[in-house]
Amino acid sequence: MKRFTCLLIVLFGGVISMYSQSISVQGTVLDENNVPLLGVNVLVKNQSRGTTTDFDGNFIIESINVGDVLQFSYIGFLPKEITVSSNQTLKIVLQTDSESLDEVVVIGYGTQQKKEITGAVSVVDSKTIEELNPVRVEQALQGRVAGVNITSTSGSPGSASNISIRGISTNGDSRPLILVDGAVIEDLSVINPNDIESISVLKDATAGIYGVRAANGVILITTKGGKKNTDLRVELDTYTGIQETSRKLPVLNATEYAVIINEAFAAGGENPPFNDFSVLGEGTDYQDEIFREAFISDVNVSVYGGGEKSTYSAGAGYLDQDGIVGGSKSNFERITGRGSFNYDILDNLKLSTTAIYTHSNRSTLPENTLGSVLFNAINMAPTIPVFDANGEFSLAEGLGNEVINPVAQVANTYNNSQVDKITGTAGLAYDFFDHFKAEARYQFNYSEVKGISFFPEVFYGSGKVFNISEDRNVVNESTNFFRDYTFDAFVSYTNSFNDVHNVTALLGTSVFKSTGDFYGFTGFNIPGNSFDNASIENASDVVDNYINVSNRIFDSRLLSYFARLQYNYDQKYLISAVIRRDGSSNFGPKNKFGYFPSASAGWVLSEEKFFENNIVNFFKIRTSFGILGNDRIGAFGYTSLLNGEGTYVFDNELFFGVAAGRLSNPELQWEEQTAFDIGIDARLFGSKLDLTVDYFQRRTDELLLVPQVSGILGVGAPGAGAPIVNAGSVENKGWEFSFTYKQLVTDDFDFNVSFNLTTLENEVLSVANENGFVPGGFFAVGQGEAPSRMEAGQPIGYFYGLKSDGIFQNASDIASAATQSNANVGDLRYVDQNGDGLIDSDDRVNIGDPIPDLTMGLNIGFNYKNFDFIAYAFASVGNDMVRAYDRNEIRTNKTSFVLNRWTGPGTTDIYPRVNIGPNSNNQFSDFYVEDASYVRLQNVQVGYSLNNATTDQLGIRKLRFYVSVNNAFTLTEYNGYDPSASTGDPIGAGIDQGFYPVPRVYSAGLNFKF
Repeated sequence: MKRFTCLLIVLFGGVISMYSQSISVQGTVLDENNVPLLGVNVLVKNQSRGTTTDFDGNFIIESINVGDVLQFSYIGFLPKEITVSSNQTLKIVLQTDSESLDEVVVIGYGTQQKKEITGAVSVVDSKTIEELNPVRVEQALQGRVAGVNITSTSGSPGSASNISIRGISTNGDSRPLILVDGAVIEDLSVINPNDIESISVLKDATAGIYGVRAANGVILITTKGGKKNTDLRVELDTYTGIQETSRKLPVLNATEYAVIINEAFAAGGENPPFNDFSVLGEGTDYQDEIFREAFISDVNVSVYGGGEKSTYSAGAGYLDQDGIVGGSKSNFERITGRGSFNYDILDNLKLSTTAIYTHSNRSTLPENTLGSVLFNAINMAPTIPVFDANGEFSLAEGLGNEVINPVAQVANTYNNSQVDKITGTAGLAYDFFDHFKAEARYQFNYSEVKGISFFPEVFYGSGKVFNISEDRNVVNESTNFFRDYTFDAFVSYTNSFNDVHNVTALLGTSVFKSTGDFYGFTGFNIPGNSFDNASIENASDVVDNYINVSNRIFDSRLLSYFARLQYNYDQKYLISAVIRRDGSSNFGPKNKFGYFPSASAGWVLSEEKFFENNIVNFFKIRTSFGILGNDRIGAFGYTSLLNGEGTYVFDNELFFGVAAGRLSNPELQWEEQTAFDIGIDARLFGSKLDLTVDYFQRRTDELLLVPQVSGILGVGAPGAGAPIVNAGSVENKGWEFSFTYKQLVTDDFDFNVSFNLTTLENEVLSVANENGFVPGGFFAVGQGEAPSRMEAGQPIGYFYGLKSDGIFQNASDIASAATQSNANVGDLRYVDQNGDGLIDSDDRVNIGDPIPDLTMGLNIGFNYKNFDFIAYAFASVGNDMVRAYDRNEIRTNKTSFVLNRWTGPGTTDIYPRVNIGPNSNNQFSDFYVEDASYVRLQNVQVGYSLNNATTDQLGIRKLRFYVSVNNAFTLTEYNGYDPSASTGDPIGAGIDQGFYPVPRVYSAGLNFKF
């Protein structure tokens, strides 16, 4: 027993001595790119001692016990804790905290610490963009930024997206202002997402520092740059993937089609065309014939570095994407090159330059229109094979004038556009008198856009509008040049008084000029009927598409002066005020200049002594109010131009010349938007939870409309038109809510969750034209009335049509209802809204709108040892869409819901009968409007990174492999291809004539840094 007791004492004493032994711990602290960090705080937890890292990121701490915890903290990075296990050398890698309160955020003409910002600003960093691997920049914003809604115009390669910030505030051009390193960019397809360092979105009146172009919000994109005192770094990011359609519509097979067609003919009193169903089988599903798996690949290489006085970076990228419809006939190819160089000429004189070159080549097919490829694939009869007995493309006889064989259509479509664009910036910054800085920046864009389309001689069937007659094939060639420049010059003053009064003042001017030249020719009778010979030079006769010079060029200019004052007291009380004077060439002498003021304020309650607590680490209230202008209209609307077409007779001969174009309006003035925002920013629970809440209200007055004008004025001549007038108001209001929670569970495991939600209420307040509304959109052939409207008391672009009330089940239902043209049992019954006993156009009402009431984004990620996982989801609730992809011709195919048709009393009260006789079922009504709310899992990605020991042995900084799925699945009740698609028109959006769906993409890639 004594021996056992002695043994326990010896063992216990050894353990105590091991843990009480003082050791020395040293190491190096690096960022994610293996760059040493100077000045990192290294503290011993629960003790008042520690050290900081030197210039090379090294540190050493003496008298440390095994089991002690070292805490590492550095501004702009997430804190980290390490438990000491032995006398060891540590390699500590700190992760960037993109949500840090001390993060420097790009705002108008400068930067500001996030905690001092008084406006509604959201930031997306390069890490998020790298995780998403978007083909286009806009895709990185969807679901990541509250208040920003992205809809796709098409899923075809290279297609653009619609961006709206806090709703649609105008019936005209509602695009936000987009600047890349200070240069205006209208087409984001020319920007390689891999080149982006950060994206700042200005959503409220503080965007007014950019004047009239900022009424719809501002997106500031900063490209990647180098770092001082950094050796050459090389990064490679690449992925390869396979695309497929995310949805096919359930259409009738050949047998089902024959049953329905026979029934329709019988109901119309005619002989059924199909006698033997047994030989029909499944027939041809033309969706299977045009959809295919398509290839996508993206390769990007970047280098950066810097010395004591300079930084540099350069990058190159190549993207190749085939389409899921048409393959190489729907292709997008992009080559990008980027460079930046900054140099400290003197200690107080700094030079900054950037340059971006983009070459893109895009082939397209007809999309989202009557007679588009997908429209034809849905409506083509499944009883018609792709090829006839002679091996030729089958003709689409008896299916209306617009429906043709879509496989033949793809084979005979030749549309190609090529864009070469150069964007450059150069700036000088000069510090003087201790607190002053003068800056001058020059930014320019130069683009050449070349297009060619060829329409070969082809016969698709009797009476088809797409037939090209014999020896009359057509080639169109165009070359357009776009140039713009911006020159900004401003002086800023920054100073602090008594360590509590902090002042920044800005005074500057901006000049913007944008010009364009358009050239286009149409040629006929190309030899050999071949695209290889398709050129104007080979045409037998040529027509100049721009006879009038005034139609061929544009010139738009802005001259602006601006001032901003920012003040904060001890970083607790924050004030900012902006005034900008803009002059636009789009307005006449009476209204050329406008003044647009805005102001914002903030109160950091967490800096107050009475607010101290252990739960809330940071809490700020902020508000903003201001007036912004909008001049996004055609130039010279205030005066009459000779840009119309005139025909004159001299000596009994016809001569073609010019005439007055659009009627002038000398009183034309700015659209004015009044924007209000109030919000809070908070951090809780040890800054693990980041919370932002905003309420916003935006009212736009003096909307620019085209009124109805009497025909006596003669505005119907070619090139003529009604004048543009200020005659409307629209309001958007809603709430934004977002939070991010990050938790370091162990040294091996951490996770993060972020969620954002936006509510939106859009209402047109007035439309002061003769009709009281502005129509828009297109539903179907033979429908004379536009399906969409802008009208007071309704959302902009709401759907205007008849409201149905079930199905006529018997003759007594018809007798007791309002008089309805060609009504019969089995037909839709419409509501007599005005009670006059007659169903007509006066009974149309609001039957839906394409604007969502609610949008949400959910993003989840975690890291476990060397593995990482992310998942991004987005939801849109309350948006409607019009089902306009059914041709409603006698013999066109139908989607399978027609199988639920009315076949007798009590069979259904939703789907009308089929019939070839006269009926009113094809009138625009809520029967064709569907709830397009959806939830989409946008991206799922799993990655694996080699550990530090392995990368050190290989002499590299990082090697990560990953697999991902984009557009993994969509939950929706909408029956069309893509509930997220939209034309983007303020009046006429959400009408689906066969939207090209956004593809699902399976990809694998790697991130390599050395």
